[in-house]
Amino acid sequence: MATSELPDSRTEDDGSAVLRVMSYNVRSLRDDEDALARIIRACAPDVVFVQEAPRFFRWRKHAARLAAKSELFVLGGGAPAAGPLLLCSLRATVERTEDVLLPLTPGLHRRGLATAVVRFGTARVGLISCHLSLRKDERYAQAGMVLDRVAALGTPYTLVAGDLNERPGGPAFTRLTGRLRDGWEAAPWGGEYTSIPADPHQRIDAILATPGVEFLGCGVPPHLDPADLLAATDHLPVLAAVRVPATG
Repeated sequence: MATSELPDSRTEDDGSAVLRVMSYNVRSLRDDEDALARIIRACAPDVVFVQEAPRFFRWRKHAARLAAKSELFVLGGGAPAAGPLLLCSLRATVERTEDVLLPLTPGLHRRGLATAVVRFGTARVGLISCHLSLRKDERYAQAGMVLDRVAALGTPYTLVAGDLNERPGGPAFTRLTGRLRDGWEAAPWGGEYTSIPADPHQRIDAILATPGVEFLGCGVPPHLDPADLLAATDHLPVLAAVRVPATG
């Protein structure tokens, strides 16, 4: 696997945008928030697809504090999306956001999607942060709902990222990759496994994209502070550089 640096964010001469996007399960900020923010800043993302953002008392304050420490801004999600959250840099021009609650299965956690449509220059892209169920049948159904939401966004290109709670080859993961490209499979970079930080042995977090989005590298960043990774949360971050074509 490659360990060279990912490309920096930029706009190409043809109007396409190179973006750095990150997916990270932050475990409701129950761990070392400063370590978490240092990791995010070190990755210099344009967008962060967050899972398990704070959902209860003063959740907006907690989300805003994480964004400020990470030198980013809250785009959407949080409690109204049952945990998924989107953070972005000032490079993004926001067209719209929508928080989507998925059907509730009695006895299980409510799940949802944080979605947005943004522009980076003339490149227009949809964003979906998701955290799928621990239960196999519900997870498979939710994967279909994610794909339905990709179609509903009406954007030429879309990025989907999150904690899928399933390894590649599982039914839900396979359902998603039947329509979306898996960043690690397309352009592996850094580390593969995202859980758990003390003993990475499985890939249950992923960054996916619709056809036409070019992955320039995707994986767990190799040069982050190991102590911060252990202190920040119970997942490892996934970072990708993608090229999104201009859309006028």
